[in-house]
Amino acid sequence: MHLREAVRAALRAPFTRRAWAEAAYCLAGFPLGVAGGLVLVVLLALGAGFTVSLVLAVVGVLLLIAALRLARALGGVHRGLAAALLGERTPAPPAFRPGDGFVGRLDARLRDGTGWRAAAYVLTKLPVGLLGAYAVLWWITGLVNLTAPLRWAAFGQHPTAGDPEGMPILTPVPFGGLTADTFAWTFFAVALGVGTLLCAPWVTGLVVAGDRWLIRALLGPGRLADRVRDLEETRALAVDDSVALLRRVERDLHDGAQVRLVAVAMGLDMIRQRLDDGQPPDVARIRQLVDGAHRNATEALTELRDLARGIHPPALDEGLPDALATLAARSTVPVELSADVPVRPTPAIETIAYFCAAELLTNVIKHSGAGRAAIGVSQRDGVLRLQVTDDGCGGAEPGAGSGLTGLAQRVRTVDGRIDVRSPAGGPTAVTVELPLRA
Repeated sequence: MHLREAVRAALRAPFTRRAWAEAAYCLAGFPLGVAGGLVLVVLLALGAGFTVSLVLAVVGVLLLIAALRLARALGGVHRGLAAALLGERTPAPPAFRPGDGFVGRLDARLRDGTGWRAAAYVLTKLPVGLLGAYAVLWWITGLVNLTAPLRWAAFGQHPTAGDPEGMPILTPVPFGGLTADTFAWTFFAVALGVGTLLCAPWVTGLVVAGDRWLIRALLGPGRLADRVRDLEETRALAVDDSVALLRRVERDLHDGAQVRLVAVAMGLDMIRQRLDDGQPPDVARIRQLVDGAHRNATEALTELRDLARGIHPPALDEGLPDALATLAARSTVPVELSADVPVRPTPAIETIAYFCAAELLTNVIKHSGAGRAAIGVSQRDGVLRLQVTDDGCGGAEPGAGSGLTGLAQRVRTVDGRIDVRSPAGGPTAVTVELPLRA
């Protein structure tokens, strides 16, 4: 079955939109890559050569700066071409930040890491563009060979005056100059053309795959810029999360425990007035007030305990495995727990892992219709791995109201990651990976 599908995929490959888009990308990238690469080589060579001379050093620096600005511009063109034809949408690198003063501007231009990486791509694009042209040659050769019988019928055995031996069979690789001496041989050209077209998508795909990797590595923001942006986003998420937590605590205290404690104070005040009014005490009324104050005090303690549990579950005092065992025991869906945590993570990591497990288990109970669930937590290579699975209906997606988006944001604040696999019909497996230390 797999072999049949592979054969079908190979036969359909030359007719897919992706294959033609990759061929068009190689064709469009060839002149752009070669011309841009040659111009950049000249500018960099002249700039480097002039900087050796004290007299022409300024001219050399200006040529290097021009080369870097050209590389940035060409990098933008290549990113746009890849986005239009391949769907490869690489984020633009950060804008250039000029220095102060003339010397500062020159220094900033020469230290432009984005420009140098773009220059590296443009220079690398020179041989890659040549390979792309060679890949396009497979398509042209295959299409031309398919027309061999028609060309024979239209032009005869000698289509050109310079071809005294027969009709040439085009090949993308040197096969020793094959020719068709008879009409029957043209069908060999057709067979060769079919084989060439079947191979052409794989040749262009290989070239484009390498080009995609170069674009991501050299024309994107860069690892440092990505890291800075990610840290800025996670810091903002952490601040928003802490502000939301403080607001929730304030609201719960104001609407819950504070109201109960005010009622307790009012009840005690009424009891004191009953005892101080000089009249015989109404024991029944005083008992009623005492019961009300006791009930309000008990409810206030319960709400405060629940509020504290929402901030830091007491079960975590004994470690994450015990906390997850308590969580599994309270679940209305049978939960199988497996825990192997030889090294205890920091309290912040344990808290995030616990709340992730609690939220995922809540999703299982509310949305999945599962009959059983499992929670597994383990450590490997300095990573805490939490996985919650169920045999429910599946279809869980971040942003679909399941709370997975909030979990992803919470996990990102400590450089963690979350992976959701939930095909329609189930089963669902959500994996959370966290560092052992925040």
